[in-house]
Amino acid sequence: MCIRDRFTLFFVEDLPTTVGAHYEFSNEDANHAIRVLRMQAGAEFMLSDGNGAWSQVKAVEVSKKSMQVQVIDSGFQEALATTITVVQALPKGDRSKEAIELLTEAGVDRIVPWAATRSIGKGTDKFAITAREASKQSRRFRIPEVTELATTAQICEAIKLSDLAVVFHESTTTKLSDAISSHNVASLLVIIGPEGGITPTELDQFVEAGAKVALMGRPILRSAHAGIAAVAAISALLKVW
Repeated sequence: MCIRDRFTLFFVEDLPTTVGAHYEFSNEDANHAIRVLRMQAGAEFMLSDGNGAWSQVKAVEVSKKSMQVQVIDSGFQEALATTITVVQALPKGDRSKEAIELLTEAGVDRIVPWAATRSIGKGTDKFAITAREASKQSRRFRIPEVTELATTAQICEAIKLSDLAVVFHESTTTKLSDAISSHNVASLLVIIGPEGGITPTELDQFVEAGAKVALMGRPILRSAHAGIAAVAAISALLKVW
Protein backbone atom coordinates (compact mmCIF):
# COMPACT_ATOMS: atom_id res chain seq x y z
CA MET A 1 0.00 0.00 0.00
CA CYS A 2 1.28 3.47 -0.88
CA ILE A 3 2.04 5.60 2.17
CA ARG A 4 -0.50 8.28 1.16
CA ASP A 5 -3.32 5.74 1.47
CA ARG A 6 -2.84 5.67 5.23
CA PHE A 7 -3.71 9.34 5.62
CA THR A 8 -7.14 10.88 6.10
CA LEU A 9 -8.62 12.34 2.90
CA PHE A 10 -10.47 15.62 2.40
CA PHE A 11 -11.77 17.35 -0.72
CA VAL A 12 -11.16 20.95 -1.81
CA GLU A 13 -12.10 22.88 -4.94
CA ASP A 14 -8.83 24.79 -5.30
CA LEU A 15 -6.30 22.01 -4.76
CA PRO A 16 -2.70 23.19 -4.19
CA THR A 17 -0.24 20.96 -6.07
CA THR A 18 3.09 22.80 -5.91
CA VAL A 19 5.40 21.05 -3.47
CA GLY A 20 6.43 23.47 -0.72
CA ALA A 21 3.48 25.81 -1.30
CA HIS A 22 1.32 26.96 1.62
CA TYR A 23 -2.48 26.79 1.49
CA GLU A 24 -5.32 27.84 3.76
CA PHE A 25 -7.59 24.83 4.34
CA SER A 26 -10.88 26.37 5.47
CA ASN A 27 -13.95 24.55 4.13
CA GLU A 28 -16.39 22.24 5.97
CA ASP A 29 -13.89 19.41 5.81
CA ALA A 30 -11.36 21.64 7.57
CA ASN A 31 -13.88 22.29 10.32
CA HIS A 32 -14.36 18.53 10.70
CA ALA A 33 -10.60 17.99 10.85
CA ILE A 34 -10.18 20.60 13.57
CA ARG A 35 -13.28 20.09 15.72
CA VAL A 36 -13.94 16.37 15.34
CA LEU A 37 -10.60 14.78 14.47
CA ARG A 38 -8.70 17.27 16.66
CA MET A 39 -5.87 17.65 14.18
CA GLN A 40 -2.92 19.66 15.41
CA ALA A 41 0.11 21.26 13.80
CA GLY A 42 2.31 18.53 12.35
CA ALA A 43 -0.58 16.32 11.25
CA GLU A 44 -0.27 14.95 7.72
CA PHE A 45 -3.25 14.17 5.51
CA MET A 46 -4.45 14.12 1.92
CA LEU A 47 -6.33 16.70 -0.13
CA SER A 48 -7.98 15.99 -3.48
CA ASP A 49 -10.10 17.80 -6.05
CA GLY A 50 -12.30 14.71 -6.49
CA ASN A 51 -11.21 14.35 -10.12
CA GLY A 52 -8.02 12.37 -9.61
CA ALA A 53 -5.54 15.02 -8.47
CA TRP A 54 -4.16 14.72 -4.93
CA SER A 55 -1.73 16.42 -2.58
CA GLN A 56 -0.17 15.18 0.63
CA VAL A 57 -0.01 18.08 3.07
CA LYS A 58 1.21 18.86 6.57
CA ALA A 59 -0.56 21.19 8.99
CA VAL A 60 1.67 24.13 9.86
CA GLU A 61 -0.71 26.27 11.91
CA VAL A 62 -4.20 25.43 13.24
CA SER A 63 -6.84 27.99 14.28
CA LYS A 64 -10.49 27.54 15.32
CA LYS A 65 -11.93 27.33 11.80
CA SER A 66 -9.01 26.84 9.42
CA MET A 67 -5.45 25.64 9.14
CA GLN A 68 -2.40 26.55 7.17
CA VAL A 69 -0.92 23.54 5.42
CA GLN A 70 2.17 22.92 3.32
CA VAL A 71 2.25 20.63 0.29
CA ILE A 72 4.66 17.72 0.76
CA ASP A 73 3.86 15.71 -2.34
CA SER A 74 1.29 15.69 -5.17
CA GLY A 75 0.19 13.54 -8.06
CA PHE A 76 -2.66 12.35 -10.23
CA GLN A 77 -4.60 9.08 -10.16
CA GLU A 78 -5.49 7.97 -13.67
CA ALA A 79 -8.92 6.51 -14.32
CA LEU A 80 -9.18 2.78 -14.97
CA ALA A 81 -9.43 1.58 -18.56
CA THR A 82 -13.04 0.47 -18.02
CA THR A 83 -15.64 3.07 -17.05
CA ILE A 84 -18.23 1.45 -14.78
CA THR A 85 -21.76 2.82 -14.57
CA VAL A 86 -24.34 1.28 -12.25
CA VAL A 87 -28.04 1.85 -12.75
CA GLN A 88 -29.57 1.46 -9.29
CA ALA A 89 -33.32 1.22 -8.81
CA LEU A 90 -34.23 3.17 -5.69
CA PRO A 91 -34.50 1.01 -2.56
CA LYS A 92 -36.62 2.26 0.30
CA GLY A 93 -35.49 4.47 3.17
CA ASP A 94 -31.88 4.42 4.28
CA ARG A 95 -31.08 1.56 1.91
CA SER A 96 -30.78 4.09 -0.93
CA LYS A 97 -27.98 5.80 0.98
CA GLU A 98 -26.40 2.43 1.73
CA ALA A 99 -26.47 1.51 -1.97
CA ILE A 100 -24.68 4.75 -2.93
CA GLU A 101 -22.07 4.20 -0.22
CA LEU A 102 -21.35 0.63 -1.29
CA LEU A 103 -21.15 1.46 -5.00
CA THR A 104 -18.76 4.31 -4.26
CA GLU A 105 -16.58 2.04 -2.15
CA ALA A 106 -16.60 -0.49 -5.00
CA GLY A 107 -15.01 2.14 -7.25
CA VAL A 108 -17.75 2.80 -9.80
CA ASP A 109 -17.45 5.89 -11.98
CA ARG A 110 -21.12 6.79 -12.38
CA ILE A 111 -24.29 6.01 -10.44
CA VAL A 112 -27.66 6.39 -12.17
CA PRO A 113 -30.70 6.29 -9.85
CA TRP A 114 -33.52 4.60 -11.75
CA ALA A 115 -37.27 5.20 -11.35
CA ALA A 116 -38.24 1.58 -12.00
CA THR A 117 -41.89 0.56 -12.07
CA ARG A 118 -41.56 -1.23 -8.74
CA SER A 119 -39.20 1.25 -7.08
CA ILE A 120 -40.43 2.37 -3.68
CA GLY A 121 -37.59 4.70 -2.72
CA LYS A 122 -37.93 8.45 -3.09
CA GLY A 123 -35.59 11.41 -3.31
CA THR A 124 -32.09 11.69 -4.77
CA ASP A 125 -31.13 15.18 -3.58
CA LYS A 126 -28.52 13.97 -1.07
CA PHE A 127 -26.97 11.19 -3.16
CA ALA A 128 -24.09 13.35 -4.38
CA ILE A 129 -23.23 14.26 -0.78
CA THR A 130 -23.34 10.59 0.17
CA ALA A 131 -20.98 9.70 -2.68
CA ARG A 132 -18.57 12.44 -1.62
CA GLU A 133 -18.51 11.26 1.99
CA ALA A 134 -18.10 7.62 0.95
CA SER A 135 -15.20 8.64 -1.30
CA LYS A 136 -13.44 10.16 1.68
CA GLN A 137 -14.10 7.06 3.76
CA SER A 138 -12.74 4.75 1.05
CA ARG A 139 -9.86 7.11 0.21
CA ARG A 140 -10.59 7.39 -3.48
CA PHE A 141 -9.45 10.49 -5.35
CA ARG A 142 -12.27 10.31 -7.89
CA ILE A 143 -15.78 11.04 -6.64
CA PRO A 144 -18.33 9.12 -8.73
CA GLU A 145 -20.86 11.12 -10.71
CA VAL A 146 -24.42 10.73 -9.44
CA THR A 147 -26.93 11.63 -12.14
CA GLU A 148 -30.50 12.81 -11.93
CA LEU A 149 -33.26 10.22 -11.60
CA ALA A 150 -33.49 8.34 -14.91
CA THR A 151 -36.45 6.77 -16.68
CA THR A 152 -36.49 3.33 -18.27
CA ALA A 153 -36.32 4.94 -21.71
CA GLN A 154 -33.17 6.81 -20.71
CA ILE A 155 -31.61 3.60 -19.43
CA CYS A 156 -32.30 1.97 -22.80
CA GLU A 157 -30.44 4.78 -24.55
CA ALA A 158 -27.51 4.34 -22.16
CA ILE A 159 -27.43 0.61 -22.95
CA LYS A 160 -27.05 1.38 -26.66
CA LEU A 161 -24.04 3.60 -25.92
CA SER A 162 -22.24 1.04 -23.75
CA ASP A 163 -19.76 -1.60 -24.87
CA LEU A 164 -21.36 -4.04 -22.46
CA ALA A 165 -24.61 -3.79 -20.50
CA VAL A 166 -25.63 -6.48 -18.02
CA VAL A 167 -28.97 -6.73 -16.26
CA PHE A 168 -29.35 -9.25 -13.47
CA HIS A 169 -32.57 -11.24 -13.31
CA GLU A 170 -33.58 -14.50 -11.66
CA SER A 171 -35.55 -15.66 -14.70
CA THR A 172 -32.43 -16.59 -16.68
CA THR A 173 -30.15 -19.59 -16.35
CA THR A 174 -27.20 -17.84 -18.00
CA LYS A 175 -24.32 -17.46 -15.59
CA LEU A 176 -22.51 -14.15 -15.45
CA SER A 177 -19.28 -15.86 -16.51
CA ASP A 178 -21.04 -17.14 -19.64
CA ALA A 179 -22.63 -13.77 -20.45
CA ILE A 180 -19.28 -11.99 -20.68
CA SER A 181 -17.16 -13.14 -23.59
CA SER A 182 -14.67 -10.28 -24.03
CA HIS A 183 -12.24 -8.43 -21.77
CA ASN A 184 -12.03 -5.43 -24.12
CA VAL A 185 -14.73 -3.29 -22.54
CA ALA A 186 -14.23 0.47 -22.30
CA SER A 187 -17.71 1.25 -20.96
CA LEU A 188 -19.66 -1.11 -18.73
CA LEU A 189 -23.27 -0.63 -17.65
CA VAL A 190 -24.72 -2.70 -14.79
CA ILE A 191 -28.46 -2.62 -14.07
CA ILE A 192 -29.74 -3.43 -10.58
CA GLY A 193 -33.49 -3.79 -10.15
CA PRO A 194 -35.72 -2.76 -7.24
CA GLU A 195 -36.68 -4.90 -4.27
CA GLY A 196 -39.90 -5.88 -6.05
CA GLY A 197 -37.96 -7.00 -9.12
CA ILE A 198 -37.66 -5.82 -12.71
CA THR A 199 -40.94 -6.16 -14.60
CA PRO A 200 -41.13 -8.38 -17.71
CA THR A 201 -41.75 -5.26 -19.81
CA GLU A 202 -38.66 -3.51 -18.47
CA LEU A 203 -36.56 -6.63 -19.02
CA ASP A 204 -37.77 -6.94 -22.61
CA GLN A 205 -36.93 -3.28 -23.26
CA PHE A 206 -33.42 -3.70 -21.89
CA VAL A 207 -32.77 -6.83 -23.94
CA GLU A 208 -34.10 -5.14 -27.10
CA ALA A 209 -31.70 -2.24 -26.44
CA GLY A 210 -28.78 -4.70 -26.30
CA ALA A 211 -28.37 -5.69 -22.65
CA LYS A 212 -27.33 -9.19 -21.65
CA VAL A 213 -29.34 -10.94 -18.93
CA ALA A 214 -27.35 -12.84 -16.34
CA LEU A 215 -27.87 -14.72 -13.11
CA MET A 216 -25.79 -13.45 -10.21
CA GLY A 217 -26.13 -16.64 -8.19
CA ARG A 218 -28.56 -18.70 -6.19
CA PRO A 219 -29.04 -16.26 -3.28
CA ILE A 220 -31.35 -13.30 -3.90
CA LEU A 221 -29.56 -10.21 -2.63
CA ARG A 222 -31.13 -7.01 -1.37
CA SER A 223 -31.23 -4.34 -4.04
CA ALA A 224 -28.87 -2.14 -2.01
CA HIS A 225 -26.31 -4.94 -1.78
CA ALA A 226 -26.62 -6.41 -5.27
CA GLY A 227 -24.70 -3.60 -6.95
CA ILE A 228 -21.44 -4.07 -5.09
CA ALA A 229 -21.62 -7.85 -5.60
CA ALA A 230 -22.23 -7.37 -9.33
CA VAL A 231 -19.42 -4.85 -9.75
CA ALA A 232 -16.99 -7.10 -7.89
CA ALA A 233 -17.87 -10.14 -9.99
CA ILE A 234 -17.77 -8.32 -13.34
CA SER A 235 -14.57 -6.43 -12.49
CA ALA A 236 -12.86 -9.73 -11.76
CA LEU A 237 -14.11 -11.31 -14.99
CA LEU A 238 -13.03 -8.28 -17.05
CA LYS A 239 -9.70 -8.18 -15.21
CA VAL A 240 -10.38 -4.62 -14.09
CA TRP A 241 -9.34 -5.69 -10.58
